[in-house]
Amino acid sequence: MKDIVFALPKGRLADKTMELLAQIGITCPEMEENTRKLIFRNKELGYRFFLAKPSDVPTYVEYGAADIGVVGRDTIIEEDRRLYEVMDLGMGRCRMCVCGPESAREKLKHNELIRVATKYPHIAKDYFYNVKQQTVEIIKLNGSIELAPLVGLSEVIVDIVETGTTLKENGLMVLEEVCDISARVVVNQVSMKMENERITNILSGIREVLAKEQAIKNEQ
Repeated sequence: MKDIVFALPKGRLADKTMELLAQIGITCPEMEENTRKLIFRNKELGYRFFLAKPSDVPTYVEYGAADIGVVGRDTIIEEDRRLYEVMDLGMGRCRMCVCGPESAREKLKHNELIRVATKYPHIAKDYFYNVKQQTVEIIKLNGSIELAPLVGLSEVIVDIVETGTTLKENGLMVLEEVCDISARVVVNQVSMKMENERITNILSGIREVLAKEQAIKNEQ
């Protein structure tokens, strides 16, 4: 029997995903060991796991190196890979927003030509060109995006907002919301056909766990 392979993003989301999978009987004791291994396997159950940079997870899934992946919706949209987005795990909820100083609000309202700094050029371009029909110059950055409007590199930024504390501390604010973000399960298109029953069982199990957790929250 072929292993079902999971690609998980390094960090807290991988830990939370493994906790979730453990509730449906999918475990990997190897991952709990202090090791430099890159690939972990539960031979008995027929599962393999590897940890990857979040932005690489959709690539591994599209090309079949992984059957199932877990990654933020921001990465799915930005990478624009051919895969099935099958489930919202509800983890890591936040928003993709256009942010800047109050003075930039009028420029957005009147669709002026402005510069937009972002780690997510694909998302920013789609929002401004297709949703707002506003022509902008998009500047790709990799570091602290909040710095861009403070030093005059751009009028606004497009970035993920969780609490908004960093924005507030730097005199910036949310001006427009682009989309909601949370962790999603993605599946390789061929795997969904070839391993349909096994993958469907995994997804059904996860849905049941999430439904129970939601029911408990609703009762509280």
